[in-house]
Amino acid sequence: MFVRPGCSWCELWRKEIGPIYPKTPEGRLAPLRELDIGSAPATLKLKSPLVYTPTFVVVSNNQEVGRVTGYPGPDFFWSLLSRVLLDVPRDEP
Repeated sequence: MFVRPGCSWCELWRKEIGPIYPKTPEGRLAPLRELDIGSAPATLKLKSPLVYTPTFVVVSNNQEVGRVTGYPGPDFFWSLLSRVLLDVPRDEP
């Protein structure tokens, strides 16, 4: 989750989703780490520049799999995140 100081949408996400996120299947598959939007790790290969906060970037092997830009409220957030998570590589059985 890329954030910036004073981001009211980031605060709303933290209030509405933050406490339950780690307890969900999505949270276990894609654990959350908060980073300042200006300090993306140099090793992270993003598909496009980060502009808005919050931006939720799902990463596998240091490469962006997909993202949810902004926080559109809980119903839309879960729906958009679920679509992104479909593209996360899974271990073969």
